Amino acid sequence: QVQLKESGGGSVQAGGSLRLSCAASGYTDNENEYCLGWFRQFPGKERDGVATIRSDGRTTYKDSVKGRFTISRDNASDTLYLQMNNLKPEDTAMYYCAAATETAGGYCFVRLFAYWGQGTQVTVSS
Repeated sequence: QVQLKESGGGSVQAGGSLRLSCAASGYTDNENEYCLGWFRQFPGKERDGVATIRSDGRTTYKDSVKGRFTISRDNASDTLYLQMNNLKPEDTAMYYCAAATETAGGYCFVRLFAYWGQGTQVTVSS
C-alpha cells in the first residue's frame, strides 16, 4: 500500500527558505524502477511538476526552480525532501508529493504518478 504525507509548508518572506518533507512508503514493494516527485498547484490551475527523483537517483527540475530547489530522498527513513531556497512570491502554491511505481522507458511521466499526498501550503510574501 502506497502512502504519502507532506509536511513543512508555511509562510515565509521572499528570499527565505523552507524544507518540505514527505513520509513515503509502499512504492518499492516490487522491483520496478520508480519515481518520487513534488508538484505544485496554483489556484484555478492544473498541477505542475516541480522536481522528480528516480529510483537510481537521477533528478529533474522545472526550469523556474533550477538552482533554488533540491529534491532528495532518505531511504533509511522513507522520507522525500524538497529544499526550497531563495523563495519568490510566484512560488506560492499548494505543494504535493507523489509516487509512481513504474517508469515508461525510464521516464517519470506525470501520468504515471498514481499516488498523491494531501498537500501542504507554501505562501511567500514580498
